[in-house]
Amino acid sequence: MGKKKDENSHSRPGITRRGFLQLMGAGAIASTTTPGLGAESATGVIGPAEMTKIKLLVNGRSHGLMVEPRWSLLFILRERLGLTGTKVGCERGECGACTILVDNEPRYACMTLAVEAVGKEIITLEGLMRGEELGPVQQAFLEHDAFQCGYCTPGQIMAVEGLLLSNSNPSLEEIRRAVSGNLCRCGTYAHIFKAARRAAELRKG
Repeated sequence: MGKKKDENSHSRPGITRRGFLQLMGAGAIASTTTPGLGAESATGVIGPAEMTKIKLLVNGRSHGLMVEPRWSLLFILRERLGLTGTKVGCERGECGACTILVDNEPRYACMTLAVEAVGKEIITLEGLMRGEELGPVQQAFLEHDAFQCGYCTPGQIMAVEGLLLSNSNPSLEEIRRAVSGNLCRCGTYAHIFKAARRAAELRKG
């Protein structure tokens, strides 16, 4: 009776440890030798999209460019046009270091596709200069030491420029609100607010 029980136990449906390992080994070999299985995952990298020809108006100059539809305006400004005043920060619309003006409104360049900016007027930090002369907002930031490390400063300046284009005499609360999307790790906000007030005076002068 005991012997019969052992035979029945070995004949139960299922799989042994050795059988499992053998099956796994065979599966691994099949995945590397079967066309379209392992090879497909290795070569299934998405290639570059088809290039598109666009024209961008940046700081008063027209630029003809070949771009991929997925390229951000930040990438184009820095890597294709060499306008490095626009800084790379978080690249997800949180820090404001890449703030520019699009049709006189502050926009995050990292969150704007280059193809979205076709037919619009784009102004970067470089576009505020008058030759070698600083623009009013830039001058005000210099006068009031509205920077420390300086990395966020271009974005802060562009945010203030955008504010003054729509409101020539903003209140302190309006200035606070205008730069609320621009982060300063050094904490120079008090100086930034003073610089914005001074910039409003310089623009009137």
